[in-house]
Amino acid sequence: MADHEKTIMLVCAAGMSTSMLVQRMQAAAEKDGVTAKIFATGASDADNKLADNDVDVLLLGPQVRFMKDQFTKKLADKDIPVDVIDMRAYGMMDGETVLQQAFKLIG
Repeated sequence: MADHEKTIMLVCAAGMSTSMLVQRMQAAAEKDGVTAKIFATGASDADNKLADNDVDVLLLGPQVRFMKDQFTKKLADKDIPVDVIDMRAYGMMDGETVLQQAFKLIG
């Protein structure tokens, strides 16, 4: 059975700073030969995006780490892991490290 494409959702304050990270993660995924749908959204639109997309993992930008509990509670019944993007990887826009973090969480 083929693995379905994994969907990784990044949430940050406004969705802007994370868009560069999304590009880097997509490049890393291509290099690693994995298919992943990766997209970023602002915190205010996160609920709509979760309703419209079949998300496998949700990663929060360091600037919205305070929202982790709220998303964890919200997604508990959906079995979607939630974590904060590693601060150093985020600062360096290290797409490979963040991609690995996402896949570890998906398991």
